[in-house]
Amino acid sequence: MSSFGQPLIDLAAFQRFVLGLILIAGVLVGPETNAGLMAQLGPWLVAADRTVLALFVGELLVRLAAHGSRPWRFFRDPWNVSDFAIVAFCLLPLEAEYSAVLRLVRVLRVLRLITALPRLQILVTALLKSIPSMAYVGALLAVLFYVYAVVGVSLFGRADPGHFGSLGALALSLFQIVTLDGWADIMRTQLTAGTGTILTVGYFISFILLGTMITLKLLIGVIVTGMEEARQEREDEERRIRLADTGTPSPADDDANLRKPVDTFQQSLTALQRRLR
Repeated sequence: MSSFGQPLIDLAAFQRFVLGLILIAGVLVGPETNAGLMAQLGPWLVAADRTVLALFVGELLVRLAAHGSRPWRFFRDPWNVSDFAIVAFCLLPLEAEYSAVLRLVRVLRVLRLITALPRLQILVTALLKSIPSMAYVGALLAVLFYVYAVVGVSLFGRADPGHFGSLGALALSLFQIVTLDGWADIMRTQLTAGTGTILTVGYFISFILLGTMITLKLLIGVIVTGMEEARQEREDEERRIRLADTGTPSPADDDANLRKPVDTFQQSLTALQRRLR
């Protein structure tokens, strides 16, 4: 079902206007932290902020009107709900003592960039979807830290008690090493103490390779997988909304439906080849 708001939302000029409005809203919050600027430009900044807020309200009304006689469908999208909540909080009549809270809410309007930029939505959604998998990567990294901490205390505790004297101190040292911050100096301390060149170098290099390189690649793989899932879900949602509005699938939808059996067959064939190997 078409509505008068949808053609306006689809205009590239309207989308650029909203994007610029979000950027202006973020810039206006910064000068409020400077007492000198507020003393000189306070009334102008307040007037500009109110103008921006009024335009935000108008933009939300247009997006609501785009759903025609079913405005509640606007709230089915979590991003729309977040936009509505941010603007609603900015409209609250907070007193002067709550100015810090109001400033915090206003700076959150910058988060509307996520709604204005679809690719940014996919990235944020992918990060949220990757959190459970990242937890497993974090658990693997915690096990790695514990094993190397116990070994490190046993090997280097006497030579360098400041970095390797206890599990707590060594955990902090390992975190420093895994970030590649001054790890060479810590290793040279052990080499100077005569612990053993091969043992010391093997300990540090193996931990850096396992803790930095492999873990980083795992995290990248998890995020890439999450981005692919988020992109696919967005396409499915857009296809579902288009089908609900028009009642007929688009040519792209037909192509996607035709590709599904082929993709399923290819996945099954790949799995079979892996088993035969």
